[in-house]
Amino acid sequence: MIEKAEMISKDTDNATDITESKKGVDTMKHLQIDPNMKALWPATRVGCFQYSVQVEKKNEEMWKYLKKEIFKKVKDAIFDYGVNEIPNIKESRQAYKAFGKDPSRYRVSSEALIRRIGQGKGLYEVNTVVDVNNLISIQSGFSVGSYDAGKIGAELIFRVGRDNETYKGIGKDEIKIGGLPVLADDEGAIGSSTSDSERAMITEEAAEVLTLIYSFSENQDLEQAMEYGKKYLEKYAGAKDIQRWIV
Repeated sequence: MIEKAEMISKDTDNATDITESKKGVDTMKHLQIDPNMKALWPATRVGCFQYSVQVEKKNEEMWKYLKKEIFKKVKDAIFDYGVNEIPNIKESRQAYKAFGKDPSRYRVSSEALIRRIGQGKGLYEVNTVVDVNNLISIQSGFSVGSYDAGKIGAELIFRVGRDNETYKGIGKDEIKIGGLPVLADDEGAIGSSTSDSERAMITEEAAEVLTLIYSFSENQDLEQAMEYGKKYLEKYAGAKDIQRWIV
């Protein structure tokens, strides 16, 4: 749960501010959830982290923890629930249907990661920020996306993708994002809870990062993910001057 000392205010966009420090971050991002998306799925919320970081290739300690502790929990959850019924994956799939997208064809990213573990394929090693991003996603069941803050606008919106809307995916061709939950700025779509675009992908050149946890669940799991997510980002990615809030 969130410490009382960090609860500052709620602004007009229903964002719960749990920011701890304003130093070290150049321009705070402002995220809104589109009213049309909320109308289709009222439980939609986004947990936000913005922080300074020096991206490295790999954190060995994180991978040892992931393989020893988290992989076992994931396999137990698959056994207990089946992938589609794992908490927070289940609700995400239901939200996708409400937005008009087939969740079996366009999987929420957390489901795709957990399926890889269940199939014994393991996970790709990308860099310290992306690897921690995936750790948070696997543990929580929520889709999590990380973006180079220097390559996106200050005003952001989480909305449903428009008809015929596309972008170049990371390591992929053009992705059709119509009907998907999409993050966008004034220049257009940046990412989604299924697959992100190349425009703001995290490389070792990124100095400031925005990490978002996409929740479609009516529970307190997002608040919990914000707690251990902060610890993971600090411990395994070396994140500093973390700002965090929930929209």
